[in-house]
Amino acid sequence: RKPIVHFVINLLIEWRNATMKSSILIAAATTSCAHAFVPAQNSRTSMALRDGLFDGVKEAFGADGMGDLDDARETPIDRWMGWNAKKEAPQGVVGSQEPTDFVDSMDAKNYITTSLTKPMGIVFEENDTEFGGIFVLEISEGSSAEVDGTVRPGDQLVSVGQSKVSGMQFEEALGTIIDSTESKIDLVFFRGPANFLYGPAGASQEWLDEFIKGSKVEAN
Repeated sequence: RKPIVHFVINLLIEWRNATMKSSILIAAATTSCAHAFVPAQNSRTSMALRDGLFDGVKEAFGADGMGDLDDARETPIDRWMGWNAKKEAPQGVVGSQEPTDFVDSMDAKNYITTSLTKPMGIVFEENDTEFGGIFVLEISEGSSAEVDGTVRPGDQLVSVGQSKVSGMQFEEALGTIIDSTESKIDLVFFRGPANFLYGPAGASQEWLDEFIKGSKVEAN
């Protein structure tokens, strides 16, 4: 009888241990998936349970439970699942806002005028072909332009006398100065980069025509 009793006792002990392990596993599975299996009428309980259990996860990984990953932690699986590393700040859309260095070419304050005798002592350079026109590369020492002090390197030549030269090719624009018979030649410059005088950000031709005809702007 004793062997039988021992056998029965051992069997009961093993059954109890197995039952406890199963209960633990079932409890863990039920807890982790509670929000998926709780009936609709217990939705409030499910919400409370979910929030209570996963508040720590939210704090650790962000409000959505999955924060940005560092580059060192990102794996191919993360990228495949859309769990990307920290995203770069979105770049501003061109034209969506005014650049910080924007110079308005339809504002008369951004133009200067001067009258110079030849030889002026201004070395001109042509803009990139996408813009055309010429700008001041440098001013020769002791020249009339240096003595006058109005023109600066980088200024964009807009007109010679009453002739608009903005956008012209180098030879044609410079030829307007060479061919002038005036003792002092009136020059108008835009004080800003070529990309703000020409192209989408540039002044309209109608505005430039009217400005050249009637405006005189003091040097800044």
